Amino acid sequence: MTNLHERGHLLTEQINSDSLNLDLLSSEELVELFNREDEKAVAAVASAKKQLSEAIDRTAKNLSQGGRLFYIGAGTSGRLGVLDASECPPTFCTPPELVQGIIAGGDKALRRSSEQLEDNTEDGEAIIGEYQINKLDVVVGITAGGTTPYVLGALNGARAVGATTIFMTCVPQDQVSSSADIDIRLLTGAEILAGSTRLKAGTATKLALNILSTGVMVRLGKVYGNRMVDVAVTNQKLHDRALRILQDLTGLTRDTANVLLGRSGKRVKLALLMHWTGLGKEASNQLLSAHDNNLRAAVNSHKQHSNSNSVN
Repeated sequence: MTNLHERGHLLTEQINSDSLNLDLLSSEELVELFNREDEKAVAAVASAKKQLSEAIDRTAKNLSQGGRLFYIGAGTSGRLGVLDASECPPTFCTPPELVQGIIAGGDKALRRSSEQLEDNTEDGEAIIGEYQINKLDVVVGITAGGTTPYVLGALNGARAVGATTIFMTCVPQDQVSSSADIDIRLLTGAEILAGSTRLKAGTATKLALNILSTGVMVRLGKVYGNRMVDVAVTNQKLHDRALRILQDLTGLTRDTANVLLGRSGKRVKLALLMHWTGLGKEASNQLLSAHDNNLRAAVNSHKQHSNSNSVN
């Protein structure tokens, strides 16, 4: 069994032989070293593509059945989870409760370090009950070194209620084992600044979370082609993006696209369906609902129905 108090053997705690003279490097040499090392973060994510793919599929399935996605971590890992979760509502118009980030110490730990709070296994277990996590939910425990008691406690609590569990760490299995349903290992190696896992480990974690959340939203039909057709039009930047999506996909002028967007209630996906089918807002809404809000499926269904009627 891994001794959580002795961490010197962990991959994330090793000394990087390429940065032994870090304090003697020029600024340009330092930047070049970071560039070389950061390439390892990309490679680490690529090596975990099978596990990430499984995580996308299982999470999308659970969410389509009413489940939620939770990221749980402490320190940098926790902040990265909260960041990814907080980006889902504006990007994909998801309700805030669908993807949630939980950090040891609560929201105040986002700004002020509360690293000592990560040592309490019981707090991690208790958070599962506090959020009423159940068998439909997915819990991603994020811990670069793989030993954070708060995260391990949360994963134990999640398993106990039958939730799908995902372990995301930057150390190999022979250093820290896991009984999670999906085991994602992002092996980035020793950090330039020894033990500072906000560097390569953090970069790889951010990349992996980007892939996971975006992949899940693609599977849930919140993307058409490579456009964020469920974007929440809540400010000028996003209003502009919505108009450009409509213009690009329909060939409409900006003024006409703006009128269409208004008619749809500022819902890009609905506006596209209305334009492509000629249906009104209510009928388009019903068609989308009938196809789990998947725009492509709704459009194809309408085409098939129209072709069938024309043949008859």
